[in-house]
Amino acid sequence: MPASGEVTIVSQSILIAGSHGQVGHHITEILGGGNRTARAMVRKESQTEEMAALGGEPVVADLTADVDHAVEGCDAIVFAAGSGGEDVYGVDRDGAINLIDAASEAGVDRFVMLSSMGADDPESGPEPLRDYLIAKAEADEYLRNSELNYTIVRPGELTNESGTGEIRAGEDLGLDSGDIPREDVAQTLVTAIDFEPVYGETFEILSGEESIEDALEAVSSS
Repeated sequence: MPASGEVTIVSQSILIAGSHGQVGHHITEILGGGNRTARAMVRKESQTEEMAALGGEPVVADLTADVDHAVEGCDAIVFAAGSGGEDVYGVDRDGAINLIDAASEAGVDRFVMLSSMGADDPESGPEPLRDYLIAKAEADEYLRNSELNYTIVRPGELTNESGTGEIRAGEDLGLDSGDIPREDVAQTLVTAIDFEPVYGETFEILSGEESIEDALEAVSSS
């Protein structure tokens, strides 16, 4: 296991589901600017040029259809896709399940899921978000019950402010609300890929005052 604050790079080819979304953009740019392959999964051929400009290696695939070709040869998957409220069960739940199954079949062991605060108790969430939270909760549970090496990250409200590189993290932060920049969420997901202390963990994140590595290190010991 890496020492505190250290990440040993194991996964070299990372599939980013939802790379064309706002968090996905950040993930693609972070990974594409390093020494790993950022396989940027998009639904439309017209989106590939934009992903390539961010440093990604575009792959066209639809979460609601066959994604076997997208997962082939990958070492890890980051699920950052979202329906935008248009088809929460078809994308946020069934699309995630489809990708989990494809990963299992292809022998891709590592899976990092972008979820949401409130997914632990959807019925207590705001009425407009209830279906979304239910879909995320069911996708999270499916992943936990799979044989994949998973991490589930549940941020609060996402903002477009510049990232600070500092967060709060915990299994239950004990708050009904809070926010965090998308850039910090993306960096947390990227850090989690090969960060052993959060293997098999589900946790919440918000803006805070700890470095991402230190905050994630504390998750496993809480």
